[in-house]
Amino acid sequence: MAVKASRDDVIAFRLHSQHLTERLDEQELLDAAGLCGVQNSPPGSAMLALHARVRDLSRDRVDEAVAEDKSLLQSWCMRGSPFYFPTADAPVFTTGVLPPTEEAMRQFVLGAGQSVDKLSLSLTETVALTGAEIGDVLTGRRLAIDELGAELAERIAPRLSRKQRDIWEQEGPHAAGQPLGEAVVHFCIRILTLQKVVCFAPRDGNTAPFVLVDEWLGDPIPDTDPETARAELLRRYLRCYGPSTRADFAAWLGVRAGDAGPWWSLVEDEMTEVEFGRKTWILTEDLDALQSATMPKGVRLLPPRDPYTQSRDRETTVDKQYHRDVWRPVGDPGTVLVDGEIAGVWRPRKRGRKLTISLKSFGTLPVRTKKPLQAEAEQVATLRGASSVDVEFDSY
Repeated sequence: MAVKASRDDVIAFRLHSQHLTERLDEQELLDAAGLCGVQNSPPGSAMLALHARVRDLSRDRVDEAVAEDKSLLQSWCMRGSPFYFPTADAPVFTTGVLPPTEEAMRQFVLGAGQSVDKLSLSLTETVALTGAEIGDVLTGRRLAIDELGAELAERIAPRLSRKQRDIWEQEGPHAAGQPLGEAVVHFCIRILTLQKVVCFAPRDGNTAPFVLVDEWLGDPIPDTDPETARAELLRRYLRCYGPSTRADFAAWLGVRAGDAGPWWSLVEDEMTEVEFGRKTWILTEDLDALQSATMPKGVRLLPPRDPYTQSRDRETTVDKQYHRDVWRPVGDPGTVLVDGEIAGVWRPRKRGRKLTISLKSFGTLPVRTKKPLQAEAEQVATLRGASSVDVEFDSY
């Protein structure tokens, strides 16, 4: 028999699970990052998402974790997007994300299938061709995607038939002036990140260079049984976004609902059905937390594509009339979390050392929230390298 849950139950559970009710201590940074990973697009958003969950977080602490002790790793992950996650959890966010079939892999890197079909190759074959060359190209180097893609495409071309090579070197459909082969290589690198071959080094200005994982970390990421890694990824998803559905998990991951079986089937006997407007599921061990969680008090300024707003059941997270304000085709704003509800959006403008935050609420904000929001804005300014901040309040 299904357990019943209200919207407030679900929101309170998710906020608590994602440490948005009470911040963790600074030494628990990796716990915050390891929940479901933290997306870092646009660049810098991951730091703000971690700040929303970790007390007194500094840029130096995050930089140290990424560049010095390398306890945080950045790589292409769910939906082919850049994520930070703990290096110790790398098998979950690489092997655990990797689609196990050709069909699912094509969906994960949507757009690759048409191009590899022109070459009369499978995506699996093109990934193998790229993987065979990438070690020689990247050893001892850091290369951005365009330079890496061009060098790899040039090395792969002689291994193709004349007909394939002609297609490989023609302009493709993905970007003006870009040869089809380079675009295919870009798709393949997304899979190679999940195969634990490459990852990102720290940004160099506006460039996010790739490095070989073994060279960057000094050791390879340990091999893990794929089923073990996929099951753990789904458990983490359900802890952050439960109660949920197979289709919502698939959309979060970046595959079709019909391709989610290799993950979902591994954990089905650990789930309980929850009636929440539709049939949803939660980890049985989290039922007590779902039924006992309470809506929090307090405010947060969440960045664009914060883990919390990555839930696929958007009507649970935000009133439907504001969906187009929160989720835009290009350039999502940050969101304003007030007492457990998404109460508005915000955008930053930086000029020199001064940051201006334009905050637009969906209704009238309680007067008592203005001071805490100002304090949050001041911390955001510090993380963004600003020495002062102005907050402009407005409403729809």
